[in-house]
Amino acid sequence: MQIQTTYKQVKTFFTKLWHKFIWWWRKGWWAKTVTVLVGLVLISLLSLYGVSRWYVTSNADKPLQLGVTFVPDYARSLGVDANQTMDALINDVGVKRFRLVSYWNKHEYQRGTYDFSDLDWQFKKAEKAHAKVSLAIGLRQPRWPECHMPDWAQNQPASVWQPALEKYISTVVDRYKDSSSLESWQLENEYFNDFGKCPDHNRSRLDKEFAVAKKHDSKHPIILSRSNNSFSLVLGEPQPDIVGMSVYRKVWDAKITKQYYTYPFPDWYYAGLAGLQKIFTGKDSMIHEMQMEAWPPDGKFIADISTKEQNKSMNADMFAGRIQFAKNTGMRTIDLWGAEWWYWRLVKAHDPSIWNEAKKTFEHTSSPSS
Repeated sequence: MQIQTTYKQVKTFFTKLWHKFIWWWRKGWWAKTVTVLVGLVLISLLSLYGVSRWYVTSNADKPLQLGVTFVPDYARSLGVDANQTMDALINDVGVKRFRLVSYWNKHEYQRGTYDFSDLDWQFKKAEKAHAKVSLAIGLRQPRWPECHMPDWAQNQPASVWQPALEKYISTVVDRYKDSSSLESWQLENEYFNDFGKCPDHNRSRLDKEFAVAKKHDSKHPIILSRSNNSFSLVLGEPQPDIVGMSVYRKVWDAKITKQYYTYPFPDWYYAGLAGLQKIFTGKDSMIHEMQMEAWPPDGKFIADISTKEQNKSMNADMFAGRIQFAKNTGMRTIDLWGAEWWYWRLVKAHDPSIWNEAKKTFEHTSSPSS
């Protein structure tokens, strides 16, 4: 009797729903247009969700490789010792994977004169710790102003600085390609993102730089990264070996609302993008920049705002949730953003909360495969 009653209720519900749909459909062409558009959106979202579930499941048995981006100049700008920061990340937190940078303006300050001493000691520390390194190369690399062009190349036409940049890339690749720690290259961080002070985003330049890196080292994979939360895939040439993805959660809106907001995209959105990338190109994806650092309001420098203000966009309580969010994307190589700031909070702000959360995270994460 109960089953019959339930069946009648369900039948009545769907009958009414169908009648309302017919009523709406007959209201005119605009109603039909809205209905079709809503239907297409729903089908697209359901398809993306289905792809995300497939991608997460297909990667479930792969080991998780967790690392950090480390920029010594940023550590110094925070007033902490760069050597001590990297030592602490290795020995205290347990980091075994680093995303390092090779700023052009730092290592070729004068044209034709190279000084890699600052990058050499980072590689030596990584090699001693048996840690893996993904090295950023090219003009556009992590941290403001995004593109790191030396003064002697500024205001020069591309016909002058582009060949010099390609020579610099080949010099970097030749210097570090035989390091026991080197795992990959990341070429031109978020190349097509117009954020930052950069001269151009011409695809032909990217293609040439990719060819240069491959010519000098065909052994190690090259990562090319897409922009932050936009719905896009890396489909054109050059085709990378691995696709990088940045994931930011809570930021300051400086243009409209003048307040903090959280991006509305769920973890399965990023899993769906990685899954579509795999389907269309056969290339796997990784998170090369997972936001684990506060986002200061109004363009302020992070060390110039209070820890109370910092905690609004990143704090110890958010840390575990962000890590779980990243894991839920199904991507198994994840580089965290903000490690230098964790150390600043520890030694300068005398707040170990975030540092301790990082230690807990890495204690429960498998090390990169050797």
